[in-house]
Amino acid sequence: MDVTASSWLVIALGILGANLPFLNEKLFAVVPLKKALQADGDKGWRKPLALRLLELVILYFIVGAVAFALEARIGNGFPQTWEFYAITGCLFLVLAFPGFVGRYLRKRR
Repeated sequence: MDVTASSWLVIALGILGANLPFLNEKLFAVVPLKKALQADGDKGWRKPLALRLLELVILYFIVGAVAFALEARIGNGFPQTWEFYAITGCLFLVLAFPGFVGRYLRKRR
């Protein structure tokens, strides 16, 4: 895989990973939580915001690990300092904005 394809793959994974917690009610879009967390069977159950944010942080590290693996596969991986992680964390939050708006700020009619 060349540099351009791996760069676009990381960008696509970042967009998907940032919006995934807000697009469904399952943990990582795989594990159903409805039966595990609610015993009375209420159909109006929604995943709490804290769980969505925790999932967002975990997905940030997963996307970062994939990006680091692709970088190491292409050539030498460069060491990063805290500034890099602060900027990519903020960028990941910006990429999550459409999913957040769709889940919490859009009017339901």
